[in-house]
Amino acid sequence: MALTNMPTETQTGSNAKPINLTSSPAMAPALRPQQYYDRVLLEVLRQTEFGHQKFAQVRTLPKNAGTNTINFRKIGKLAPVLTPLTEGITPDGQQASKDNVTATVAQYGAYMLFSDKVSFEEIDPIIAEYTEELGHQARESLDILVREVLSGGTNVYWANGKTSRDALAAGDKFTLKDIRRIVRDFKKNHVKPVAGRDYACFISPDTEFDVFDDPDFEKVADYGNRAQPYLDNEIGRIHGVRFFTLTNAKVFEGEGATGEDVHAAIMIGRNSYGVVKVTGNGNVQSIVKGLGSAGTEDPLNQRQTVGWKVNAFGAVRLEELAIARYEHVPTV
Repeated sequence: MALTNMPTETQTGSNAKPINLTSSPAMAPALRPQQYYDRVLLEVLRQTEFGHQKFAQVRTLPKNAGTNTINFRKIGKLAPVLTPLTEGITPDGQQASKDNVTATVAQYGAYMLFSDKVSFEEIDPIIAEYTEELGHQARESLDILVREVLSGGTNVYWANGKTSRDALAAGDKFTLKDIRRIVRDFKKNHVKPVAGRDYACFISPDTEFDVFDDPDFEKVADYGNRAQPYLDNEIGRIHGVRFFTLTNAKVFEGEGATGEDVHAAIMIGRNSYGVVKVTGNGNVQSIVKGLGSAGTEDPLNQRQTVGWKVNAFGAVRLEELAIARYEHVPTV
Protein backbone atom coordinates (compact mmCIF):
# COMPACT_ATOMS: atom_id res chain seq x y z
CA MET A 1 0.00 0.00 0.00
CA ALA A 2 1.60 3.27 -1.14
CA LEU A 3 1.85 6.04 1.41
CA THR A 4 0.97 9.40 -0.15
CA ASN A 5 0.82 12.90 1.34
CA MET A 6 2.24 11.58 4.59
CA PRO A 7 4.28 14.04 6.67
CA THR A 8 7.77 12.68 7.33
CA GLU A 9 9.50 15.70 8.88
CA THR A 10 10.97 15.42 12.33
CA GLN A 11 13.22 17.56 14.45
CA THR A 12 16.74 16.18 14.33
CA GLY A 13 20.34 17.31 14.38
CA SER A 14 22.36 19.61 16.59
CA ASN A 15 19.95 22.53 16.10
CA ALA A 16 16.96 20.63 17.52
CA LYS A 17 15.41 22.42 20.47
CA PRO A 18 14.07 20.39 23.39
CA ILE A 19 10.42 20.93 24.34
CA ASN A 20 9.75 21.88 27.94
CA LEU A 21 7.00 19.53 29.09
CA THR A 22 6.77 20.61 32.71
CA SER A 23 4.89 23.50 34.24
CA SER A 24 8.04 24.43 36.16
CA PRO A 25 11.47 22.78 36.55
CA ALA A 26 10.76 21.77 40.13
CA MET A 27 7.17 20.65 39.74
CA ALA A 28 5.22 18.27 37.47
CA PRO A 29 6.98 15.37 35.74
CA ALA A 30 7.36 15.33 31.98
CA LEU A 31 4.23 14.51 30.00
CA ARG A 32 3.95 11.40 27.90
CA PRO A 33 3.39 11.99 24.16
CA GLN A 34 -0.34 11.17 24.34
CA GLN A 35 -0.83 13.55 27.26
CA TYR A 36 1.09 16.27 25.47
CA TYR A 37 -0.96 15.99 22.28
CA ASP A 38 -4.17 15.94 24.37
CA ARG A 39 -3.05 19.22 25.90
CA VAL A 40 -2.26 20.75 22.50
CA LEU A 41 -5.68 19.76 21.19
CA LEU A 42 -7.47 21.06 24.29
CA GLU A 43 -5.70 24.40 24.10
CA VAL A 44 -6.94 24.88 20.53
CA LEU A 45 -10.49 23.93 21.47
CA ARG A 46 -10.50 26.60 24.18
CA GLN A 47 -9.99 29.33 21.60
CA THR A 48 -12.98 31.50 20.80
CA GLU A 49 -12.89 32.18 17.06
CA PHE A 50 -15.96 29.99 16.49
CA GLY A 51 -18.99 30.73 18.61
CA HIS A 52 -22.33 29.40 17.36
CA GLN A 53 -22.72 27.34 20.56
CA LYS A 54 -22.38 30.42 22.78
CA PHE A 55 -26.04 30.69 23.88
CA ALA A 56 -27.21 27.09 23.51
CA GLN A 57 -28.84 25.03 26.22
CA VAL A 58 -26.41 22.18 26.92
CA ARG A 59 -27.73 18.73 27.81
CA THR A 60 -25.75 15.60 28.56
CA LEU A 61 -26.76 12.08 27.64
CA PRO A 62 -25.61 9.50 30.23
CA LYS A 63 -22.75 7.31 29.07
CA ASN A 64 -23.89 3.87 27.90
CA ALA A 65 -27.51 5.06 27.94
CA GLY A 66 -28.39 2.71 25.09
CA THR A 67 -29.83 5.54 22.96
CA ASN A 68 -28.55 8.33 20.77
CA THR A 69 -31.50 10.67 21.42
CA ILE A 70 -32.51 13.00 24.23
CA ASN A 71 -35.59 15.16 24.78
CA PHE A 72 -35.55 18.87 25.49
CA ARG A 73 -38.66 20.05 27.32
CA LYS A 74 -40.32 23.21 26.00
CA ILE A 75 -42.83 24.78 28.40
CA GLY A 76 -45.57 26.96 26.95
CA LYS A 77 -46.41 30.44 28.23
CA LEU A 78 -49.10 30.64 30.92
CA ALA A 79 -52.05 32.91 30.12
CA PRO A 80 -52.61 36.00 32.30
CA VAL A 81 -55.07 35.64 35.20
CA LEU A 82 -57.76 38.34 34.90
CA THR A 83 -60.55 36.86 37.04
CA PRO A 84 -60.49 37.83 40.74
CA LEU A 85 -60.49 35.13 43.38
CA THR A 86 -63.81 34.29 45.10
CA GLU A 87 -63.65 34.27 48.87
CA GLY A 88 -63.42 30.73 50.24
CA ILE A 89 -63.26 29.09 46.82
CA THR A 90 -60.05 27.56 45.51
CA PRO A 91 -59.65 28.15 41.78
CA ASP A 92 -58.72 25.44 39.34
CA GLY A 93 -54.99 24.70 39.12
CA GLN A 94 -52.97 25.94 36.19
CA GLN A 95 -51.35 23.56 33.73
CA ALA A 96 -48.82 24.77 31.19
CA SER A 97 -48.48 23.17 27.80
CA LYS A 98 -45.40 21.02 27.36
CA ASP A 99 -43.67 19.90 24.19
CA ASN A 100 -40.74 17.53 23.86
CA VAL A 101 -38.15 18.27 21.19
CA THR A 102 -35.91 15.32 20.34
CA ALA A 103 -32.22 15.79 19.59
CA THR A 104 -30.02 13.11 18.06
CA VAL A 105 -26.28 12.76 18.64
CA ALA A 106 -23.66 11.22 16.36
CA GLN A 107 -19.91 10.56 16.28
CA TYR A 108 -17.51 12.81 14.40
CA GLY A 109 -13.77 12.63 13.82
CA ALA A 110 -10.81 12.61 11.42
CA TYR A 111 -7.17 11.57 11.40
CA MET A 112 -3.85 12.08 9.60
CA LEU A 113 -1.51 9.32 8.42
CA PHE A 114 2.23 9.48 9.11
CA SER A 115 5.13 7.38 7.86
CA ASP A 116 7.55 5.52 10.12
CA LYS A 117 10.07 8.36 9.79
CA VAL A 118 8.18 10.36 12.41
CA SER A 119 8.72 9.29 16.01
CA PHE A 120 5.62 8.79 18.14
CA GLU A 121 7.67 7.55 21.07
CA GLU A 122 8.92 11.05 21.87
CA ILE A 123 7.34 14.48 21.72
CA ASP A 124 7.73 15.62 18.14
CA PRO A 125 7.11 19.30 17.26
CA ILE A 126 5.90 18.34 13.79
CA ILE A 127 3.21 16.06 15.22
CA ALA A 128 2.30 18.83 17.68
CA GLU A 129 1.77 21.23 14.78
CA TYR A 130 -0.48 18.78 12.97
CA THR A 131 -2.35 18.06 16.21
CA GLU A 132 -3.00 21.79 16.55
CA GLU A 133 -4.39 21.89 13.01
CA LEU A 134 -6.60 18.88 13.77
CA GLY A 135 -7.87 20.80 16.80
CA HIS A 136 -8.87 23.70 14.56
CA GLN A 137 -10.61 21.25 12.26
CA ALA A 138 -12.52 19.70 15.17
CA ARG A 139 -13.65 23.03 16.56
CA GLU A 140 -14.70 24.36 13.16
CA SER A 141 -16.54 21.14 12.31
CA LEU A 142 -18.66 21.23 15.48
CA ASP A 143 -19.27 24.93 15.05
CA ILE A 144 -20.57 24.45 11.50
CA LEU A 145 -22.85 21.61 12.64
CA VAL A 146 -24.51 24.03 15.08
CA ARG A 147 -24.57 26.82 12.48
CA GLU A 148 -26.42 24.63 9.98
CA VAL A 149 -29.13 23.97 12.57
CA LEU A 150 -29.44 27.67 13.39
CA SER A 151 -29.57 28.73 9.73
CA GLY A 152 -32.42 26.38 8.91
CA GLY A 153 -36.01 26.98 9.93
CA THR A 154 -38.87 29.07 8.59
CA ASN A 155 -38.59 32.36 10.52
CA VAL A 156 -36.90 34.35 7.74
CA TYR A 157 -36.53 38.06 6.93
CA TRP A 158 -35.09 39.58 3.75
CA ALA A 159 -33.35 42.92 3.33
CA ASN A 160 -34.81 45.94 1.54
CA GLY A 161 -38.37 44.61 1.48
CA LYS A 162 -37.53 41.63 -0.72
CA THR A 163 -39.56 38.45 -0.29
CA SER A 164 -37.13 35.69 -1.22
CA ARG A 165 -33.43 34.88 -1.32
CA ASP A 166 -33.23 34.74 -5.10
CA ALA A 167 -34.63 38.30 -5.28
CA LEU A 168 -31.74 39.77 -3.28
CA ALA A 169 -29.13 41.71 -5.23
CA ALA A 170 -26.37 44.27 -4.74
CA GLY A 171 -27.72 47.12 -2.63
CA ASP A 172 -29.94 44.86 -0.50
CA LYS A 173 -27.58 45.24 2.40
CA PHE A 174 -27.91 44.78 6.14
CA THR A 175 -29.77 47.66 7.85
CA LEU A 176 -30.51 48.33 11.49
CA LYS A 177 -34.09 49.19 10.54
CA ASP A 178 -34.57 45.56 9.55
CA ILE A 179 -33.04 44.48 12.87
CA ARG A 180 -35.62 46.64 14.65
CA ARG A 181 -38.37 44.73 12.83
CA ILE A 182 -37.01 41.44 14.14
CA VAL A 183 -36.69 42.82 17.67
CA ARG A 184 -40.30 44.01 17.47
CA ASP A 185 -41.50 40.55 16.44
CA PHE A 186 -39.40 38.87 19.15
CA LYS A 187 -41.00 41.07 21.77
CA LYS A 188 -44.51 40.46 20.42
CA ASN A 189 -43.86 36.72 20.63
CA HIS A 190 -42.57 36.98 24.23
CA VAL A 191 -39.03 35.90 23.26
CA LYS A 192 -36.68 36.61 26.16
CA PRO A 193 -33.17 38.10 25.75
CA VAL A 194 -30.06 35.93 26.02
CA ALA A 195 -27.44 38.39 27.26
CA GLY A 196 -28.70 40.67 30.01
CA ARG A 197 -31.47 42.70 28.39
CA ASP A 198 -30.28 42.03 24.85
CA TYR A 199 -30.84 39.51 22.09
CA ALA A 200 -27.83 38.15 20.18
CA CYS A 201 -27.09 38.35 16.47
CA PHE A 202 -24.37 36.34 14.69
CA ILE A 203 -22.99 38.10 11.60
CA SER A 204 -20.22 37.57 9.05
CA PRO A 205 -17.10 39.76 8.76
CA ASP A 206 -18.54 41.21 5.52
CA THR A 207 -21.75 42.18 7.30
CA GLU A 208 -19.73 43.76 10.10
CA PHE A 209 -18.43 46.23 7.53
CA ASP A 210 -21.98 47.52 6.90
CA VAL A 211 -22.93 47.48 10.59
CA PHE A 212 -20.06 49.82 11.45
CA ASP A 213 -21.25 52.25 8.77
CA ASP A 214 -24.33 53.13 10.83
CA PRO A 215 -23.57 56.23 12.94
CA ASP A 216 -25.93 55.10 15.71
CA PHE A 217 -24.19 51.76 16.22
CA GLU A 218 -22.59 51.59 19.66
CA LYS A 219 -19.22 49.87 19.51
CA VAL A 220 -17.83 47.68 22.27
CA ALA A 221 -15.17 50.29 23.01
CA ASP A 222 -17.88 52.82 23.81
CA TYR A 223 -20.03 50.90 26.25
CA GLY A 224 -17.13 48.91 27.64
CA ASN A 225 -15.96 52.16 29.24
CA ARG A 226 -19.22 52.23 31.19
CA ALA A 227 -18.35 48.90 32.84
CA GLN A 228 -20.99 47.00 30.85
CA PRO A 229 -19.45 43.55 30.29
CA TYR A 230 -18.99 42.30 26.76
CA LEU A 231 -18.42 38.80 25.45
CA ASP A 232 -16.03 36.99 23.11
CA ASN A 233 -16.44 37.99 19.44
CA GLU A 234 -18.80 40.82 20.40
CA ILE A 235 -18.42 44.04 18.39
CA GLY A 236 -21.18 46.20 19.87
CA ARG A 237 -24.90 46.70 20.45
CA ILE A 238 -27.93 48.70 19.41
CA HIS A 239 -31.73 48.43 19.67
CA GLY A 240 -31.46 45.73 22.35
CA VAL A 241 -29.21 43.49 20.24
CA ARG A 242 -25.60 42.47 20.77
CA PHE A 243 -23.69 41.66 17.60
CA PHE A 244 -21.09 38.89 17.33
CA THR A 245 -18.83 38.53 14.31
CA LEU A 246 -18.15 34.87 13.55
CA THR A 247 -15.70 33.55 10.98
CA ASN A 248 -18.07 30.72 10.06
CA ALA A 249 -21.25 32.79 9.71
CA LYS A 250 -23.68 31.29 7.20
CA VAL A 251 -23.34 32.35 3.55
CA PHE A 252 -25.54 31.06 0.72
CA GLU A 253 -22.99 31.26 -2.07
CA GLY A 254 -24.24 32.44 -5.45
CA GLU A 255 -27.93 32.27 -4.50
CA GLY A 256 -28.80 35.95 -5.06
CA ALA A 257 -30.72 37.35 -8.03
CA THR A 258 -27.66 37.48 -10.28
CA GLY A 259 -25.33 35.13 -8.45
CA GLU A 260 -24.58 37.28 -5.42
CA ASP A 261 -23.51 35.64 -2.16
CA VAL A 262 -26.36 35.98 0.31
CA HIS A 263 -25.31 36.30 3.95
CA ALA A 264 -27.46 35.19 6.87
CA ALA A 265 -27.46 37.10 10.16
CA ILE A 266 -28.85 34.79 12.85
CA MET A 267 -30.79 36.47 15.67
CA ILE A 268 -31.53 34.39 18.73
CA GLY A 269 -33.42 34.64 22.00
CA ARG A 270 -33.23 32.65 25.21
CA ASN A 271 -33.72 28.85 25.15
CA SER A 272 -34.01 28.89 21.37
CA TYR A 273 -31.65 25.97 20.62
CA GLY A 274 -29.77 23.20 22.35
CA VAL A 275 -26.54 21.21 22.11
CA VAL A 276 -26.20 17.61 23.30
CA LYS A 277 -23.08 15.85 24.56
CA VAL A 278 -22.54 12.49 26.23
CA THR A 279 -21.42 12.55 29.86
CA GLY A 280 -17.70 11.89 29.92
CA ASN A 281 -17.50 11.69 26.12
CA GLY A 282 -18.76 15.04 24.93
CA ASN A 283 -15.35 16.65 24.56
CA VAL A 284 -13.06 16.11 21.64
CA GLN A 285 -10.21 13.69 22.35
CA SER A 286 -6.96 13.15 20.51
CA ILE A 287 -6.15 9.61 19.43
CA VAL A 288 -2.58 8.56 18.65
CA LYS A 289 -1.84 5.16 17.09
CA GLY A 290 1.84 4.26 16.92
CA LEU A 291 3.74 1.86 14.69
CA GLY A 292 2.51 -1.71 14.89
CA SER A 293 -0.85 -0.83 16.41
CA ALA A 294 -2.63 -1.97 13.23
CA GLY A 295 -1.31 -5.53 13.54
CA THR A 296 -1.41 -7.48 10.27
CA GLU A 297 -2.91 -4.45 8.50
CA ASP A 298 0.53 -2.84 8.85
CA PRO A 299 2.93 -5.82 8.65
CA LEU A 300 6.10 -3.73 8.26
CA ASN A 301 5.24 -1.10 10.90
CA GLN A 302 5.11 1.69 8.34
CA ARG A 303 1.95 3.56 9.31
CA GLN A 304 0.90 5.54 12.33
CA THR A 305 -1.85 8.08 12.86
CA VAL A 306 -2.98 10.99 14.98
CA GLY A 307 -6.61 12.08 14.98
CA TRP A 308 -9.56 13.49 16.90
CA LYS A 309 -12.97 12.12 17.74
CA VAL A 310 -16.05 13.21 19.59
CA ASN A 311 -18.18 10.25 20.61
CA ALA A 312 -21.47 12.10 20.61
CA PHE A 313 -22.57 15.55 19.53
CA GLY A 314 -25.77 17.11 18.22
CA ALA A 315 -27.73 20.36 18.00
CA VAL A 316 -31.46 21.07 17.76
CA ARG A 317 -33.83 24.04 17.34
CA LEU A 318 -36.13 24.40 20.34
CA GLU A 319 -38.24 27.47 19.63
CA GLU A 320 -38.79 28.52 16.01
CA LEU A 321 -40.02 32.02 16.89
CA ALA A 322 -36.86 32.69 18.91
CA ILE A 323 -34.46 32.12 15.98
CA ALA A 324 -34.63 34.52 13.02
CA ARG A 325 -32.58 34.37 9.83
CA TYR A 326 -32.02 37.75 8.19
CA GLU A 327 -30.75 37.40 4.62
CA HIS A 328 -28.94 40.23 2.85
CA VAL A 329 -26.12 41.05 0.41
CA PRO A 330 -23.21 42.89 2.05
CA THR A 331 -21.39 45.78 0.43
CA VAL A 332 -18.41 44.57 -1.59
